[in-house]
Amino acid sequence: MSPLTVIAGCGYLGSALARELLASGHPVLALTRQEASVAALAAAAIPALACDLGDAASVAAVAAAVGPAPLRVVHCAASGRGGRAEQYRAVYLQGCRHLRAAFPQALGFFFTSSTSVYSQIAGEIVAESSPAEPDRETGRILRQTEEETLAAGGLVGRLAGIYGPGRSFLLKNFLEGQAAIDVRTEAPATPDGRWVNQIHVRDAARAILHLLDLDPSRRLWNIADSTPLLQRSLYQRLSQRFSRSLPPEALPDLDRKRGWTHKQVSNAQLLASGWDPLYPDWFQALENDPAFLPSIAAL
Repeated sequence: MSPLTVIAGCGYLGSALARELLASGHPVLALTRQEASVAALAAAAIPALACDLGDAASVAAVAAAVGPAPLRVVHCAASGRGGRAEQYRAVYLQGCRHLRAAFPQALGFFFTSSTSVYSQIAGEIVAESSPAEPDRETGRILRQTEEETLAAGGLVGRLAGIYGPGRSFLLKNFLEGQAAIDVRTEAPATPDGRWVNQIHVRDAARAILHLLDLDPSRRLWNIADSTPLLQRSLYQRLSQRFSRSLPPEALPDLDRKRGWTHKQVSNAQLLASGWDPLYPDWFQALENDPAFLPSIAAL
């Protein structure tokens, strides 16, 4: 029998992962902070318990309820919309520490980080071996959590921007007339805007499951699709597709939640491991995921 997979943080990505696991015959237990979310997950046939990852006693209580059975742990909780450093520290750094302490029998531990830890702004290609030196405290907390996870023998996945049914800031902003092309005039200049790196939520979930089942010797992985997109060409295609005007140029918002960057995230290592994305290109999802466009247009 497959080991239980404990999904710590069962929101947009965690729920997709739970569905992939259950469809593959893997038992699942979702941990979520809100009691209301427990009921919602149960209604979706996803077993769940309430747990505050930032509270060691709360995590220990869940572990006691689960017992000593073999299991795997995936941390994919979000910090919340505020994105403050103290939230990052509680959810990511302390959360991973509490989970490792509470589940010492775990056969695998996976931490979902972010490609925002790459702070490059010159449009370069970044692989797992590229420098990851975030320039803000929240990013440095992610990096510390990564390092502690790797030192403990766990896996780290750096995810690009997640989109899919019900979620696409890129498409939503375009359809609402809120999009802009980030034209940076000082060096390194970005006359065509910044590179956008994305991953469909199902492909992100499938990549995590693939790596958990693979138990790879490499511990650090970029999880992104195969086609980074420059803003200008991306919006030109959308403008043609929806018969709308091209978004205006604007100076980059350097106060974005996870910083402003301009880089191409490589998924070559993940592809070489045998993972095959359903949607290697954002536009393929737009055309071939029947739930994607209608769900965003309805928001």
